[in-house]
Amino acid sequence: MKFIDLFRLSTRMFKARTSRTLLTVLGMGIGIGAILFLVSLGYGLQKTLLERITTSESLLTLDVAESKSGLVSLSKDVVKNIEEMENVAEVSPAFQLTAQGHLENLSADISVIGIKPSFLRLGGIKIEQGEELKDAEPEGVVVANSIAQVFGMSLEDMLGKEVSFTFFIPEDNQLSENSLTSNFKKIESDKKYKIVGNVESEENIIYLNSSSLENIEINRYTQLKVKAKDSDTMGAIRDTILEKGLLVASLSDTVDQANQIFKIIQLILMLFGIIALIVSAIGMFNTMTIALLERTEEIGIMKSIGASDRAISMMFVMEASVMGFLGGLGGVGIGILGGRLFNVTINFIASHFGGEAVSLFYSPLWFVVVIIVFAGFVGFITGFIPARRASKIDPLDALRYK
Repeated sequence: MKFIDLFRLSTRMFKARTSRTLLTVLGMGIGIGAILFLVSLGYGLQKTLLERITTSESLLTLDVAESKSGLVSLSKDVVKNIEEMENVAEVSPAFQLTAQGHLENLSADISVIGIKPSFLRLGGIKIEQGEELKDAEPEGVVVANSIAQVFGMSLEDMLGKEVSFTFFIPEDNQLSENSLTSNFKKIESDKKYKIVGNVESEENIIYLNSSSLENIEINRYTQLKVKAKDSDTMGAIRDTILEKGLLVASLSDTVDQANQIFKIIQLILMLFGIIALIVSAIGMFNTMTIALLERTEEIGIMKSIGASDRAISMMFVMEASVMGFLGGLGGVGIGILGGRLFNVTINFIASHFGGEAVSLFYSPLWFVVVIIVFAGFVGFITGFIPARRASKIDPLDALRYK
């Protein structure tokens, strides 16, 4: 029997038993849709989180700090030595100062971090509003969101305003965690710094360009961003810096841990979806069993005029596979539509309470293709037993069947 004839016989159930067939396909679609909905939620949460904490450059960057013992300090000589290491693409040091900020008629105690403009970029710290620090504009500063609350202003109102600082420098000029116990030298800065942007942070921090602090001599840094040329060389650079007695951390380690956690979450969500799919598969098996009983006499006639056991078996398997494939296509539509409706609802509620709109669902193309193929495979497995039983029916018994 030709393939086209088998296909026509397999798809005629849409005309002969339209309601039952469509309900079976719908049941399969709901099962597939549940898997797509839940797994896409896991992928969406993972994608949203990683986009907020990482950039491509930050994944190649190592965070270097002094160990608690303080035996090795981040001096200028140590930083220069790290800059000259093989496969190091860029180094961006930073130091922290205790200061008092003056904005209009208000003053507040804050922490000032002197950085190169590349520091925020290498750290994956994104500017929410305004602009980044620039070498061409050394008097520009970027403030944390919490600074606005300290000065009782909105972030929009702060952008473009000028702020000045009074710095408190330890007498020994050693910028470290022990600086709180040191004697401080008060330095009044007559420079006016312009607020050009803000970043998300709960700490009272202001980032300014270290090149604007030429009147303050810094011999020791508090932290360092070290960017590797590629991911393959990060391990060697890390080991070399650790050998110097410094602490090294990497955002890529945090990302790897987060990915492992999300894989477990996605697996758990997929298991819930598979439960719905199993119920749908049972419904499809029941439909195919009923179809076998209804068409027993027809099978006998087909065999009596020369249809082979293989052709009879293929007809049932193809029928179940087609329903599974169509259920997969419908399930993809149901899952995507359900995800979008859910996302719109959540964003509407979030915006109503002053939150930020996010995309909670993400469906990789490869996963959509795999789930459609998987639906067809489930249909094939579901129709295998009825197909095997149909192929073994004796023609005479089938013709006498009522």
